[in-house]
Amino acid sequence: MPESRLDIRETEPRVIEIETARVLARRPSHFAVLDIGSNSIRLVVYDDLSRAPFPRFNEKSLARLGAGYDAEGNFTEDAMERATHAVRRFAAIAQAMGVERLDAIATDAIRRAGNGAELLDRFRALGIEVRVLGGEEEASFAGRGVISGFFQPRGLVGDIGGGSLDVAEVLGDRVGARKSSMPLGALPVTRMLEDGVKAAKKEVDAILEEGLPPLLTDPVFYAVGGGWRALARVHIARTGHPISVVHGYELPRKVAQSLAKEIAKMDPDEIAALDDVPSRRIDTTPAAALVLWRVLKRLKPDRVVFSACGLREGWLYDQLSEEEQYRDPLLETAMAIGLPSARVPDFAAALADWTEGLFPGETQGRRRLRLAACALTDLCWRDHQKIRDTEAYSRVLQFPFIGVRHAERVFLATVLRVRYGGKVDDVVEEAAKDLLSASDLRRAEILGRALLLGHRFSAGVPDLLTKSRVRIDSEMVRLEILDPGEVPDTDAIQSRVDKLAKSAKVSRAEIVEAD
Repeated sequence: MPESRLDIRETEPRVIEIETARVLARRPSHFAVLDIGSNSIRLVVYDDLSRAPFPRFNEKSLARLGAGYDAEGNFTEDAMERATHAVRRFAAIAQAMGVERLDAIATDAIRRAGNGAELLDRFRALGIEVRVLGGEEEASFAGRGVISGFFQPRGLVGDIGGGSLDVAEVLGDRVGARKSSMPLGALPVTRMLEDGVKAAKKEVDAILEEGLPPLLTDPVFYAVGGGWRALARVHIARTGHPISVVHGYELPRKVAQSLAKEIAKMDPDEIAALDDVPSRRIDTTPAAALVLWRVLKRLKPDRVVFSACGLREGWLYDQLSEEEQYRDPLLETAMAIGLPSARVPDFAAALADWTEGLFPGETQGRRRLRLAACALTDLCWRDHQKIRDTEAYSRVLQFPFIGVRHAERVFLATVLRVRYGGKVDDVVEEAAKDLLSASDLRRAEILGRALLLGHRFSAGVPDLLTKSRVRIDSEMVRLEILDPGEVPDTDAIQSRVDKLAKSAKVSRAEIVEAD
């Protein structure tokens, strides 16, 4: 098994707590972003304007504005009709869904068109006011999107769209000074490839030499955009990776570069034969691959992290208050799905307090995982008892969380499996083998057993849980009873204490009355 991937680096201090009252009191209002790009026009309706929003509706129309110029650089009438039709339909959908706020943004295609203002007037006649972003603004919002989708990311973000490649530096919770926008989107690079890979490579390299910022922070490249996510999907399918979610998928730079180089040289029939390539991206996938190949060759990061959060999510993140921006996206998601459906919503916070001293020297990154597990601890209580462990494991493994990498997904899924009485079996070990160290896996098992013990001891009632403490040292696991008159028969919980001791690899397990 690899070394631990749960602590990539020390993070800036945060107040990370389970806040039940705030989460349950929230009254979501639908927020939508209409993104008018060079290749597609997309509407995303989110359940709320928050730190961890869930898309309620996500659809795109391939208007291909970036391919709809005439010889003078103006949009053709046909291109404007396609775009107007798509915007009209999406505006009607947003209204029918009761969207309280719709923000429309446009990027490279309208920015470059000689008659872009005319198309904006057509949108305005539909009641849609569009903000056209500059190139560096695109890069900044892409950077904010990655900030919204990960926990204090550091590195260089690249967002490939239909018309441009936008690059920005991210430094924890802010976008750095180094950012740029280059004409290396899928459409222009596809045209370059008409002259062959060798000629296109030379042209791409020249543009990157002039416009690509250096990688001066952590050696991580965050790959954003549908074209690059398609490459991640190919690799996930090819390797049988246990998690199908692209967000947070990581590859060593040499592996990602080799994959991109291979696909950049393929013809459309070879692309179509690849597993899990979106059919709409067959024509542009070689272009996206070529750009990634050349970017990685130039930057030489240690690893590539794929992100499902980009421009739209960055725009949404920018609308939040600073207090909301600083919340942990993983914990916010876990609370949003775990607390409202729990039998006793307040129990998650009680479990977080009860397990606080379980792991001495716990880092902030590991603490947020423990709290997320506590927030999800009642996820499957409505399922049949015999399938709760497998249901919890598969849901957490594949759920579209943000703020989480794949190693952290496996950790959380294992915790929830064990919390419901499951084992760290061959299925778990196979999923964890390239992602978690042996100590990480044992830590997940210990936490899961502790959560199971807490539920069993207290019947899921916070007040009863406070009548005990759990302690683990080098020789024993001890469940200390603070008020023996208000707890169940110890025979009912001894087996859970024994299992916790076994997971912790200690020989003794005791239930004692505390002083």
